[in-house]
Amino acid sequence: MGLFKSTFSKIRQGLTATRETLLGGVVDMLRGRTLNDELIDEIEARLIRADVGLTPTRRLIDGLRADYKAGKISRGEDVLEYLKRELKALWPEEDRRLRFAPPAEGGPHTPTVILVAGVNGAGKTTSIAKLAKALRDEGNTVLLGACDTFRAGAVRQLEIWAERLGVDVVRGKQGGDPGAVAFDACDAAVARKIDVLILDTAGRLHTQDPLMRQLVKIRDVTARRIPGAPHEVILVLDATAGQNAIRQAQEFSGAIGVTGVFLTKLDGTARGGVVIGVREALGVPVKFIGVGETLDDIQPFEPDAFVEAMFATE
Repeated sequence: MGLFKSTFSKIRQGLTATRETLLGGVVDMLRGRTLNDELIDEIEARLIRADVGLTPTRRLIDGLRADYKAGKISRGEDVLEYLKRELKALWPEEDRRLRFAPPAEGGPHTPTVILVAGVNGAGKTTSIAKLAKALRDEGNTVLLGACDTFRAGAVRQLEIWAERLGVDVVRGKQGGDPGAVAFDACDAAVARKIDVLILDTAGRLHTQDPLMRQLVKIRDVTARRIPGAPHEVILVLDATAGQNAIRQAQEFSGAIGVTGVFLTKLDGTARGGVVIGVREALGVPVKFIGVGETLDDIQPFEPDAFVEAMFATE
């Protein structure tokens, strides 16, 4: 993937709850059995419980029933291979790498700007810290912009992570204009020749129109200050939110043009299938997944590895 490396064991560990929901008893139930309508119904129910989503589940089950009736699949053991193959096929070939600003040619330094959005409680600030550490570990200089001026606690939390990581934070006055903070952060990133500027934003609810408009303003300010910015708009979604995460994704994408998703808390949910639902509903790539609480628990999303981890039995 270029940036970051995927570790199958971490993904597998993070998907334990999903795997137990999806496969709890299914492997034993299918092993040595002849496929029938009742078994297919049970598979459908488990896919829905894992938040794969109604449309993808219907597509998978319709295909399974068709192959079963056509005599292409008759053994229970064949079902898992069918599901893995078809789930992997749900993701098109696409570039899931972070998009960086093109090198400046004769002009001022152009930092890469990453705008990070998400509702309160999704793990946005921690995800920013994970992303910052991964970028720094790859040799990039990183600057953080504390554009969540509504909550002093949010700014302090970002500062604590920054202190641990050894990176600077641009902040403003509590209750001040988030757009002004974004402007100052862009100026600082250009002046200091920073490689990557990550802008935190208020943990705004997607149903609060005034706050969503403020988020659009931050995006527009960065676009005026730095050519091509923001180069990424990453939406942090809580996997435990299930279908509500998908609704959030749709609202945010409509407002600010999300370019990628960071799905958090996969280690604490039985709904890892929401990755599939998000991709189906949003049409933009899931770029990162959080599979633990430490700063190193960030993984690039790779469909084949993810699906294999969902179905791993050993």
